[in-house]
Amino acid sequence: MRQLFKRTATALSLSGLCALSLPAMSASLDSTVQEAAQAVMQQYNVPGLAIAVSVEGKQQFFTFGVASKLTATPVTADTLFEVGSISKTLTATLATYAQANGQLSLTNTVSTYLPELRNTPFGNVTLIGLATHTAGGFPLQVPDEVQNDAQLMDYLKAWQPTYPQGTQRSYANPSIGMLGVIAAKRMNMPYTEAMQDHLLPALGMKSSYLQIPDSEMHRYAQGYNKEDAPVRLGAGVLADEAYGLKTSARDLIHFAELNAGLGQVSPPLRRALDTTHTGYFRAGPMTQDLVWEQYPYPVTLAALVEGNSNAMAYDTQPVEALNPPLAPRADSWINKTGSTNGFGGYIAFVPAKKQAVVILANKNYPNEARVKLAHALFEALN
Repeated sequence: MRQLFKRTATALSLSGLCALSLPAMSASLDSTVQEAAQAVMQQYNVPGLAIAVSVEGKQQFFTFGVASKLTATPVTADTLFEVGSISKTLTATLATYAQANGQLSLTNTVSTYLPELRNTPFGNVTLIGLATHTAGGFPLQVPDEVQNDAQLMDYLKAWQPTYPQGTQRSYANPSIGMLGVIAAKRMNMPYTEAMQDHLLPALGMKSSYLQIPDSEMHRYAQGYNKEDAPVRLGAGVLADEAYGLKTSARDLIHFAELNAGLGQVSPPLRRALDTTHTGYFRAGPMTQDLVWEQYPYPVTLAALVEGNSNAMAYDTQPVEALNPPLAPRADSWINKTGSTNGFGGYIAFVPAKKQAVVILANKNYPNEARVKLAHALFEALN
């Protein structure tokens, strides 16, 4: 390990930078990572940071700081981070995988697969509506009073849309969560089993978990909230489906590479990955795919900041339906942010360039800072 900064007595000091040799990358990448990562960690009191960069399938990892301030365990490329809503991209892939295997159709309605919701507004929502946040207006979180599956079904039966389906984008966990429930049901297994035992192994993501085994808990980073208190994700209705994944920079950059068209997977899984990049709605500078969010490439930093802003996450936004939908295209920047109370992540890839970046931290810091860091890395590559 090559030391970039002097180790200090504070828990927030940088522990150094680990990098694999990658001659194909720009010589400016190393200095960009050093400067940008140091600035982000110092400004937002981020204890640990893992950055993965891939160009044409060649990977480079940069790790800073500690996975736990208590133990001072250094972050590595294999440290497990909570990735929050980046989990939704896997949920969407599970649904498109089920579709590729003939088990469902995204154009069908919820009631096609959950007949108990027939003749309800939610039952009339299409699976595409669930995957694009355009069902008609859900809250960001499942209401606190919903504590089990029976209460969830009662909530969904009583749900009334605020907007006509397909006219407004309200970023929400309940709708994406139900997409995962339906996909797993069509695969005849619980969601945890469908994801943990089937999709993740098929993707080659060997160190990604909804439930981390005891034998791997030593790799699980400690998250820290706004008050720098230690926190980790708890259980909750639709948590696994919407934001429950724990993964490493090594696994997540592999997932990004697959989405960028690199690597070998089965033909149905390749179709599934590509299908998630179909654009259905335009919201501001961003095109809403199946969970993924895309921009024409090249893209300005201003457009990325706007598209990943708090307004996009927390406020309902009008959308323009794309008819026909925008077919997957290589000349696009595709990204997703993800957060829990103690973690913040970002993943982006540009298929035309065969480039991808993953940034994982054990602190929830602003999306704008993540986007700026990633944009700087892509700029250094190009």
